[in-house]
Amino acid sequence: MNVIDAMNKRRSIRGFTADPLPNALLREILETAIKAPSALNSQPWEFAVITGSVLDRIRAANVEKLRSGAPMKPDHLAALWPKESVYRERQVALAKQIFNLMGIAREDKEKRNAWQERGFRFFDAPAAIIVMADQVLSESGPLLDIGMVVENICLAAVAHGLGTCIEDQGIFYPEVIREMAGIPETKRLIIGIAIGYPDWDDPANQLQTPRAPVDQITTWAGFAETS
Repeated sequence: MNVIDAMNKRRSIRGFTADPLPNALLREILETAIKAPSALNSQPWEFAVITGSVLDRIRAANVEKLRSGAPMKPDHLAALWPKESVYRERQVALAKQIFNLMGIAREDKEKRNAWQERGFRFFDAPAAIIVMADQVLSESGPLLDIGMVVENICLAAVAHGLGTCIEDQGIFYPEVIREMAGIPETKRLIIGIAIGYPDWDDPANQLQTPRAPVDQITTWAGFAETS
């Protein structure tokens, strides 16, 4: 599979099989991903790769805190989209697509809550990769570099027949991750990635999100006119 094929094939996977992922496979994915460029070769990324009983305990603790209404204090602020903006419109459209695929009615609070909990459980993937940065770095400074390594992880996963979902719900309670995975306070949790073999029978995995046309979001300048 070439890189263009991987980019075209990648999608967010929100349903996984229970098949475990060997350490060697996840290591190979990370070894490929860290070839990502970074400012002045600073390589500001670090990872915690979690599976097995540790991940199960994190899932349970996240859901327990969510149900109890415990305040969420993520290390890195989640994106907020202005209400009257195309970005918010896209977010709402995505939610409607997912709920339609999952058969969740707008007024069905129980099913909506159950869906939300799936995110806090890393969508029940057999493994999760937590991407971190050292607290000595500014909060926003390394984000461009980290975004590139995250994309590399997702593309490498596709090449190995795996699926991923980049998601922040799993790290909304960073104290849970730190305690159970042994991550020190000196590390800032930036984003989580659920990873595993896609369950193609899960309705959520039928979702294909649209993209704005290139000419709608691009300014072209300096090109010779063609007849």
